[in-house]
Amino acid sequence: MPCDDAGTSRVTRFEVFTGAGRRRDWPPEVKASIVAESFFGQETVCSVARRHGMSPSQLFTWRRQLRKQMENQGVVVPAFVPAVVDAVSAAEPPPAIQRPKRGRRSKASAVELEIDGVAVKISRGADAGVIAAVIEALRATR
Repeated sequence: MPCDDAGTSRVTRFEVFTGAGRRRDWPPEVKASIVAESFFGQETVCSVARRHGMSPSQLFTWRRQLRKQMENQGVVVPAFVPAVVDAVSAAEPPPAIQRPKRGRRSKASAVELEIDGVAVKISRGADAGVIAAVIEALRATR
């Protein structure tokens, strides 16, 4: 619509935008709580973001900013170590993983996960954050 007839011509289209898109200013304590929940909760980052009515990309940005801030302060940020996976030829069947019998439970590990032939054992007393990070890494590779 040209400026010279603004207000004199009839409106032909009217749009209402709803939902996300509003800019909010999060208090630091709320922001820290949401970021902590995304690191140590049992949910994915996306589900935490959805529950708080925000974009997952915003929460990922906050997590990245926290990591950089911690690194700048000299705090060691846990990271994944490189994993080496040996290629198995198609003719060779994957080795069968033997599970302990019910009466002989291994006391060395508290959690054993097997996903697509990859077995992960997490020992008793492992940090909850480490366990959550391992599970998230396994989900991401599926």
